[in-house]
Amino acid sequence: MPSSRDNGLKMRYEIRQQPEALRRTIEAGMATAFELRRRFEKQRPRMVVLAARGTSDNAAQFGRYLIEITTGIPVSLAAPSTLTLYGSRVDYRDALVVGISQSGESTDINALMTDARDGGAMTLGISNETESSLMKTVDCALRVCAGKEQSVAATKTYTGQLAALYLLGYALGAPIDFDELRRLPARVESTLKLEDQIADAAAQYRSMTRAMSIGRGLNYCTALEFGLKLMETCYVSAERFSSADLLHGPIAVVEDAFPAFVFAPQGVTWPSVRDLIERLGGLGAETLVFSDLPAAETRGLPANVISLPPNDRDTQPEDLCSPIPLIVPAQLFCAHLAASKELNPDAPRGLSKVTLTM
Repeated sequence: MPSSRDNGLKMRYEIRQQPEALRRTIEAGMATAFELRRRFEKQRPRMVVLAARGTSDNAAQFGRYLIEITTGIPVSLAAPSTLTLYGSRVDYRDALVVGISQSGESTDINALMTDARDGGAMTLGISNETESSLMKTVDCALRVCAGKEQSVAATKTYTGQLAALYLLGYALGAPIDFDELRRLPARVESTLKLEDQIADAAAQYRSMTRAMSIGRGLNYCTALEFGLKLMETCYVSAERFSSADLLHGPIAVVEDAFPAFVFAPQGVTWPSVRDLIERLGGLGAETLVFSDLPAAETRGLPANVISLPPNDRDTQPEDLCSPIPLIVPAQLFCAHLAASKELNPDAPRGLSKVTLTM
C-alpha cells in the first residue's frame, strides 16, 4: 500500500515541469502567432468568443481580460449549453471562436466549435492533445506542449493554456513583448524555490474546510483557478471572487479566523487590493497573500505574505505577465495542503482526467 507521503507526487512533479513546458509552448507557437497576426492585419475579427469548461474556462477568463485590455476587441465566454441543450444557433460570422480544452475531447465544446465553423466563423483550438477531436475540427491551432499530464489536477496544462493565449493576443495585435514571455519560465523556476516555505504555510491550514479566493483584473482567473484546486484536491468549499465583487455583499460572511487568500501583483489593481486586505484584517480574517511586489510594499499588512521574486520589467500594464508566476505557488499550496490532510490530489474522489458534458 502506498503511504500518504506518496499522495500528490504526480501533481508536484508536474508543477515542477512547468518551466520547460512553458518554453516549449512559447517557442512552438511563435510561428503560428506570426502567421495569424499577418492574417488578422488584413481581416480583424469583430469579436472573439472563448469556449471552455473547468480549468480551461479559468484560462478563458484570463484570455478575456488579456485580449480586451491589449487589443480592444470585445471578448465573450461561450455558453455551450445554449446549443447542446436548447438547440439555439448563434451567429458567429466575422468572429474568431476559440476552443480551449486540455484533452480536446469535451463533447459540448467540440459541438459548439463545429457549429461555429459551419456558421462561418474562423475557429482556433488550444489543447495539449494534437490528435484530439478539437484540433481536428478547427481551422487552426495553438498547441500546448506540456507533455502527458498524469494527475487529475491540471497544473502544467493550465499555465500552457495561458502561454498559448499570450500568443493569441499577439496574433490579434496586442503589443506583447516576446522577450518578456521568454522570461516567464525563469520566473516560474524562481518561484518553485519557495516550495518549502509554501509547504509550511499550507500545513497551517490542514483543518480548513471553507475559504475565499480573491483576485482582480488579469488575476481574477488566478483566484478562480486556485479556488477550483482547493475544492477538487483538498475538499475545501472555496468561494471565488473578484475583489470588487466581494465588496458587493459576499464580504458579509467574513468573520474572525475566516481563511482568505488574495492575489496581489504589481500594477493598477494593487491599491484597491491593498485596501481590501486591510478591510479583511479589520474583520479578523486569516489572510494569506501571494504577491510579486517588493517586500517593502506588503510589510505591515494584516496578513501573511508569500513573496515571489518581483518582476523588474517596465511592462504595461505591470501585471500583464503575473498570472503564470502567481498561480504556481497556489498550485504548490494545494498539493501540500492535500498531503497534510492525507488526501491524494492525483486522484480526487468522483473525478477523472477527461470530463464529458453535453
